[in-house]
Amino acid sequence: MKRALSRQVLATAGMLCAISFLSALPRNASGADAVPQPVSSSSPAASSTPSSIAGALSSDTVQPISANPGAANIIPGTGLLGRLIGLGNIPGVRVGGLWIGNADYLFSGGVKPRTWSFNSLLLLNVNVDAEKLAGIPGGSLDAELLQFNGEAANEKAGVVTGYDGLTGPKPLVRTQLYELWWRQSLLADKIVIRVGKTVPTYDFNNVSRAVPTADASLQIPAVTGLIYTPIFKNPTLIGAAPGYYNSAYGITANFAPTRNFYLTYAFYDGALAKGMQTGLREDPVFDGHYFTIGEAGYAWSLSDQKLIGQMAAGGWAQTGELYGPGGTSQDGAEGFYTFGSQRLWRRHAGVDNSGVSGFFQFGINDSRTMLFNEFFGTGFTGFGLIPHRPVDSIGTGLAWSWLNRRYGFRSNEAILQAYYQMHLIGTSFLQPVLSYIPNPGESPRTQGAVAMTAQLTVLF
Repeated sequence: MKRALSRQVLATAGMLCAISFLSALPRNASGADAVPQPVSSSSPAASSTPSSIAGALSSDTVQPISANPGAANIIPGTGLLGRLIGLGNIPGVRVGGLWIGNADYLFSGGVKPRTWSFNSLLLLNVNVDAEKLAGIPGGSLDAELLQFNGEAANEKAGVVTGYDGLTGPKPLVRTQLYELWWRQSLLADKIVIRVGKTVPTYDFNNVSRAVPTADASLQIPAVTGLIYTPIFKNPTLIGAAPGYYNSAYGITANFAPTRNFYLTYAFYDGALAKGMQTGLREDPVFDGHYFTIGEAGYAWSLSDQKLIGQMAAGGWAQTGELYGPGGTSQDGAEGFYTFGSQRLWRRHAGVDNSGVSGFFQFGINDSRTMLFNEFFGTGFTGFGLIPHRPVDSIGTGLAWSWLNRRYGFRSNEAILQAYYQMHLIGTSFLQPVLSYIPNPGESPRTQGAVAMTAQLTVLF
C-alpha cells in the first residue's frame, strides 16, 4: 500500500513540475503570422505535415524527423517512389514510404550482455486525393503495407518499456496491412472524420509530432528523435491502445474550431487488450472488447521571439474482461494522460529553426492487469546547433515507468537516452543512440544495461 502511494505521489509530482514549468513561461501571444495550426493529425494541417517535413530532396527544405515516422506521421515518406515509377502525373495519387534499419549492441547488463540485435521496417503507402482524382470534395483514401523483420532487443536487455521502439511484440517477422482508411473533411476542414484501419498514435498522445505554423521559420520540427517506445506510446496505454505496429479498425473524429485548438475522439476495435495481434488481421474483431479515447489540445506562441508550444490531455477507456497473472481479472480499465512541448530558445529568431525545445509526458491508469500503471517522461532537443549542419538535431530524454509487480517486475524502470540525428543526403538520416537503463524492469535481479544503437532512416 505504501509503495503504491509513493508511486502515485512521485508520478503526480512529476506531472505538476512539468505543468509548472510550462505555466511559468510568459503568456503574451505574438502576431497572427505566428499562430500555430491545429496539432491533431486528423486535421488538414497536420495531415500534410509529413510531406512538408520531407517533401523535397533539398537540404534547404528537409527538417529533423521522428525516429519512427511510421508511428508518428499519418502519411510517411515524400512521394518520391510514385514519381520514380511514373505515377507523378496522375492527379491526386501519391505513392511513398520509408525504410528504417537499426542495429543494437548491448554492452553490459541486462539478460544477454555483449549481444547484437538487428531490425528492419519497410512501409509502402498509397494515398489518393479523391477531390483531385474523382471530384469528391474533401475525401481521400489511404492504404499502407508494413513489413517488419527484427529481434527481441528489449528482452535481451531485460527492458520492459523498450529502449528500442522499432521492435514491438512478437511475431518479430510480419507482413501486414498497416492502414486502410477513408478520410472526409467537412465544413472547410473544421471537422475531419477517418474510418477504417488506422494507427491511433497518429492522433493521440503524439508528443513527437511537429508543431506547424503559418511562418515556416517558427516551426518546431519533429519534437524529438528519441527511439525509445514511450515516445510513440505512453506506457500506461500499452496493452490497450492500438498503435505501431498493431493498428486497428475504428473511427476517428477531429474538430478544430480555431487555428490553435482541437478536440479529437475515437472508437476502436479493442481486441489487443486480450492479446490479439490486431495488426495482423485484415478484418476487425469487435467482440465486446472496445477501446475509446478522447483528446483536447492547444497550441500557442510566446514572447517577442515567438516561442511555439503545445499541450494536450486525454482520457481513455477499455471495455471487456481483462486478465493478468495469478488469476487477476478486471472488468475494463481507464486512464488519463497529458503531454506538451515548448520552444525554449531560438538562436536566429525569424531566420531559421535553430534553437532548443523541451517536452514532457505523463500517464496513469487504474488497471490491475496491464504492464504499467504510471509514467513520466521529459527531454530536450537542439535543432541546427552544429556549425554547417542546419538539418541535424541532438537530444536527450528520460522515460520513467512504474510497473505492475504482479508480473514479477521491478517496481519501476527508467531509461536515459541521448542521440545525434545527422542528415546524410536527400531525405536520409543516420542516428547513433546511447541508452542507459539503471534498473531494467524484467526482474529485480537484472543488472543495469548500457546499449548503443545505430539507425538509418530513408524516406521516399
